[in-house]
Amino acid sequence: MKFRRLYWLFFLILMAPLFAEAAVGIPAVTISTGKGGGQTYTLTIQILALMTGITLLPAGLLMLTAFTRIIIVLSILRQAIGLMQAPPTHILIGISLFLTIFIMSPVLDKIYADAVAPYMAEKIEFGDAIVKAREPLKHFMLDQVRESDIEVFAKIAGIPDIKGPENVPFSILMPAFATSELKTAFQIGFLIYIPFLVIDLVIASVLMAMGMMMLSPMMVSLPFKIMLFVLVDGWTLVMGTLASSFYL
Repeated sequence: MKFRRLYWLFFLILMAPLFAEAAVGIPAVTISTGKGGGQTYTLTIQILALMTGITLLPAGLLMLTAFTRIIIVLSILRQAIGLMQAPPTHILIGISLFLTIFIMSPVLDKIYADAVAPYMAEKIEFGDAIVKAREPLKHFMLDQVRESDIEVFAKIAGIPDIKGPENVPFSILMPAFATSELKTAFQIGFLIYIPFLVIDLVIASVLMAMGMMMLSPMMVSLPFKIMLFVLVDGWTLVMGTLASSFYL
C-alpha cells in the first residue's frame, strides 16, 4: 500500500507543471451539442499528457529516490564477492525497492500529512497540494546532492547565479541529484571492494609461492570471501550503512 502511494505521489509531483497548465482552463473532456440535440464528448491533450507521464513515472521513481545508490552498491558488492548470479538480479532489485521505501518513509509521511490529507479533506486546492508535495522531496534531494553538480547543470542551463538552495529549479536538481548519487554509490562501492580485493591478492600470492599456477585464485578465494562476509554480518552492515548514509 505504501509503495503504491509512493508511486502516485511522485507521479503527481513530476507531472505538476502539466497539471498546473491544465487547471488554468483546459478541460479534460469537451462537451459539444450536435445539430440533432445530441452531445459529443472529446478528450483533450490533457489526457494525452497524463498517459505520457505514466510511461515516464518508473524512471522518475528510480532516479529521484534512494534506489540508484542502493542498487549500484549491492551490484558492486556481488561482483566483489565473486558471485555473479547470487543473489539473482531480481532479488537485488526487490531488496533495493523495499530499502528505498524504508528510507523514503519520512518523506512520504510528510508529503501525505502536508499535501495529500489536506487535499482529500478539501482544505487546499490541487495546485497548492502539488507545491506542498514537492517540498519534502526537494528537501531530501538537496540534502544528498553536491553543490558542484548543481553548479555544472546550472551553468549548462544558463542560470549561473542561484541564490540559496530553495531557489534551485527542479529541472536542474533532478540531473544533479542523479549524478551525485552515482558518485556516492561508486565511492561506497570502492570501500566495500577493497577488503575482498586484499583477499584475492593474498590468495594469488600464496598460490604463486606454492607453484600452483594452474589453479584459479578466484576459485580458491571465493569461500574465504563468503566466510568473511558472513562472519562480520555483512548484509546487516551494508544495509545499515546505506540507510544511515541518507540521514547523516
